[in-house]
Amino acid sequence: MKITARGLNRATLARQLLLGREPLDVAEGVRRVVALQAQQPVSPYIALWNRLSGFDASGLDASMAGLRTVKATLMRLTLHAVHAEDYRSFREAMEPTLRGSRLGDSRFTASGLTADDVGELVADVLEFAGRPRTAAEIGGLIEERLGAPMESAAQRMLRQYVPLWHAPTGGPWSFGTRPSYVAAGERPVLADAEVAAGSLRELVRRYLEGFGPASVADMAQFATVGRARIRAAVDSLGGGLVRFEGPDGTVLYDVPGGLLPAEDVPAPPRLMAMWDSVLLAYADRSRVVPPEWRRQVTRVNGDVLPTLLVDGHVAGVWRAVEGGIEATAFRPLPGHVWEQLAVEAASLVAFLAPRDPAAYRRFDHWWVKGLPAAEVRLLAGG
Repeated sequence: MKITARGLNRATLARQLLLGREPLDVAEGVRRVVALQAQQPVSPYIALWNRLSGFDASGLDASMAGLRTVKATLMRLTLHAVHAEDYRSFREAMEPTLRGSRLGDSRFTASGLTADDVGELVADVLEFAGRPRTAAEIGGLIEERLGAPMESAAQRMLRQYVPLWHAPTGGPWSFGTRPSYVAAGERPVLADAEVAAGSLRELVRRYLEGFGPASVADMAQFATVGRARIRAAVDSLGGGLVRFEGPDGTVLYDVPGGLLPAEDVPAPPRLMAMWDSVLLAYADRSRVVPPEWRRQVTRVNGDVLPTLLVDGHVAGVWRAVEGGIEATAFRPLPGHVWEQLAVEAASLVAFLAPRDPAAYRRFDHWWVKGLPAAEVRLLAGG
């Protein structure tokens, strides 16, 4: 069966709850969208504001505090918020990548340790982190166990490898600039190739539920897992997946019964969070990001700006400024779209106001350096 580019776009929007906000609780919303990139603490909040009807930030606060939604280093070697019940399989699937990239990193090996040396040390850290611990406390334990100092960069590599969750440290968005860590509630199995392979099959299945149909290259991009491992996982799932032919002839895989809405279903405008997963989950990002705008949205250092989503595709960027939301459109937009964006902006301003009206202000330098602009409007929050 062949699927068009527009069909792929609408499938992604439907599965990512972007065709209409849905009345789900926070934990179920996070489960439905699979994973929310979370290195900026506000981003999961804005991501869920875009997806859940009646979303209140306190709901995610409570889900994080109760460890129903957890934040940890996972896919793409960066922080993600995921449902606690997904964490173990996701972490086991990522084990070979995390082990090689963190314990094989020169900043770690400069300590004189190898990946084979850390089994007992990892166990000690997990036992110590039975309650929230700061980076300094964990560093003190590591140096005590080693009987020698360890550079902060080496400690960071080790912390990112150990199955630790970020423990909430307070407002405005649950996590501050000084992280605290707690041992994962259900411990993943480490350094076991068979377990990693089995859990990768689960990660592939969950990815397709939230982002399919997709290619092997897309799955590898989403997770930062080698294509050979992804291919093996797809092959082992066999008849448990269905196939499509993509617009360019690429083989795409999906879960049976995955949402495939009609191509003509309308997609409402959205003000997307920085690093929103729909912008990063594919090798072929043209599903959502027009190729001519990709470098404007994903900057040279990897920053992915907050975007305007119009008819399911990136059409510009936004930032919070005094008086509302400044929207920069990369192409001319019709009047009714600006009206819809103004409604979204008013809602977003009201959402941010009690906590952090200037969300993402530290990234304003990208606007100073210049962006393509067909039109710039201040969408007031009044």
